[in-house]
Order: sequence, then C-alpha cells, then structure tokens
Amino acid sequence: MEALDLLLNRRSIARLSAPAPSGDILENILKAGLRVPDHGALTPWRFVISEGEGLKKLADILVSAATLAKAEEAVIEKLSKAPFRAPMVITVIAKTKAHPKVPEFEQYLSAGCAVQAMQMAAVAQGFQGFWRSGTWMFDPNVAKAFGLEGQDKIVGFLYLGTSECTPAKAPERDLDKFIEYL
Repeated sequence: MEALDLLLNRRSIARLSAPAPSGDILENILKAGLRVPDHGALTPWRFVISEGEGLKKLADILVSAATLAKAEEAVIEKLSKAPFRAPMVITVIAKTKAHPKVPEFEQYLSAGCAVQAMQMAAVAQGFQGFWRSGTWMFDPNVAKAFGLEGQDKIVGFLYLGTSECTPAKAPERDLDKFIEYL
C-alpha cells in the first residue's frame, strides 16, 4: 500500500475478527510505534498486548474498576465485552519522565503518535484497527492495574484484527475550513 494513499484514506474499522497480527507483522507494528517523534529520545511509551487470555484479564481490569466506581450494571456489562471486539488490544501508555527541555505534554503527544503509527502499520500490512479511549483509561484502579506511576497515563487502547467489512470511503473535508496562513 502506498504511504500517501494509506494516510489519506485512514478509517477506523470497529468490526474485527481473528486473526490478529502476529510474528513479523506484529513486530513491524510495534517497531512503527517506536519510530514516532521523540524529543530528547526519552522513549516515553509502553505497550501492553492483550490477546487470548489477556483479553479476559483486560475485561476483568475494566469490570473491577467500574464495580469499585459503583457504575451502573449496563456499563459493567458493556465493559465485560469491550476487549473482545477484536482479537488483540494494545494498551498504549505514556511513561513520562521529568526533563528540563521536554515537557510531559510532548511525551503524551509522542505516545499518541505511537498509537497512530501502529494503526497505520497494521493497515499497511492488511489488518485493521481502531483507537479507543474513554473514561476508564483515566480511572485510578485501571492505572494501578497497569502499574502506572507519577504522571503516566494510558493514551489509548488500539484494537487490531481482520476486518469483517469493506471500509467506507473516507469523508472529504474542505481544507479551507481548517487552514489559515500567517
């Protein structure tokens, strides 16, 4: 797949099934995540891969956090199923470090770029994915379960697998609504 075509037609695909990326393909996806802009070479990321039993463990983390937060039963039920929307979920964590020239904000952005790069690497190799966020990635019990310290934050859950549908055409956007010149 041509790089520009990939970038101009990026879509999130939420209907994913097995197989998930594996072997050299998964390694390429992870390597792409390690090649994002990284001011100061701080490598402010950590990737936690959940597949198979790991998806159940991820569901248990989310359900436990929601239960402790006294969430409604419908929310807890939805969270118990959420990780199983794909055969693989990569939790991307910003592991920030105090640095005199690289503010934490830049480190969070770098981790966010890692999610995007990994999704694009998956698509380039014939897989699909979507980036999920939401309330539970900020929950202190979820943070504890992932061993987050200090200002570390989950920046997203990258769901990966094989598309169950044909992606719709990417919407055209009027550049004039988003661009201005100084």
